[in-house]
Amino acid sequence: MTQFAACYQGRRVLLTGHTGFKGSWLAAWLVELGAEVVGYSLPREVDGEAPHWDALGLAATDLRGDIRDAAALQRLMAEYRPEIVFHLAAQSLVRPSYREPLEAWSSNVLGTANVLEACRVTPGVAAIVVVTTDKVYANREWPWGYRECDELAGHDPYSASKAATELLCDSYRKSFWQQTGPLLVTARAGNVIGGGDWAEDRLIPDLVRAVQIGRTLQIRSPSSTRPWQHVLECLSGYLLLGQRLLQGDRACTGAWNFGPATEANRSVAEILEALREQWPALNWQFGSEDGLHEARLLYLDSAKARAELRWTPVWPLTTALQMTADWYRRSHERGEVCTREQLREFTTAARRAGCTWA
Repeated sequence: MTQFAACYQGRRVLLTGHTGFKGSWLAAWLVELGAEVVGYSLPREVDGEAPHWDALGLAATDLRGDIRDAAALQRLMAEYRPEIVFHLAAQSLVRPSYREPLEAWSSNVLGTANVLEACRVTPGVAAIVVVTTDKVYANREWPWGYRECDELAGHDPYSASKAATELLCDSYRKSFWQQTGPLLVTARAGNVIGGGDWAEDRLIPDLVRAVQIGRTLQIRSPSSTRPWQHVLECLSGYLLLGQRLLQGDRACTGAWNFGPATEANRSVAEILEALREQWPALNWQFGSEDGLHEARLLYLDSAKARAELRWTPVWPLTTALQMTADWYRRSHERGEVCTREQLREFTTAARRAGCTWA
């Protein structure tokens, strides 16, 4: 972690959504790098499980609130004066967005607008990384990857609100920060897996919960294909973007894809079989669909990140699945949280692979 540590050591970082899946892993990495992390999230209760964030016990400031409260967010920014903001707080699930569409729209669009406005009126903010999703693209079910210049759209409220977030960020960049002010990027990642994810209606957390209660999970769409990657892969991209922004690289502003290698685009059924090789206790059966629209085929083209950031995935899909299954199995069977251990394994593998940031 040498190069990142040189950038983030002692930096004041605001991380929204720090109690979530990606947010808690990113917080752990930033603390390891020596950053002064302030987290801001909603209170989180997840099916009786202690959230990943609580289990980590990180030396970071843990604040709770709602990004839709503009005044509270501006007070927080004025007090802590972050140099860089990683904005991950969001309503981040497709199917719940059908049940509560206004929650998706208000959290993802209005919430992000409040974050950007707080950055605009707070002196000293130099860099902003806004995390969206691979689902911001107008999905044509193409058998090739979407590029950052492809059309934005969204069928379900979650996807559409995230596409609107991309437009919002572009508007702030053009309206207020063309010549001076914070440098702003958006980051779009594929289907992210890894330990510590307890969100509802996600494949692997649902599998683990089924094991814990001794039930068989019903699988809706076994043929759907996604770009699967370990959570640390996209986080290395977010940190790399943040580094470039803190170095004043204005050419780096804009949108970025962080997806896996082509061979990691697999169907749900293939992922299930690969996971059971790592943890035989996993069990499921294929059930009927409920009629809600979800994309069947979705790939990302990450050529821009590879060429301009020299970013590349570290772990092949087999290793990502092994690490994910191992995290949950150890948590289930022994109550262990091996996040830091896996972070060290990832960064060691990155150094061996010659990654520029390692």
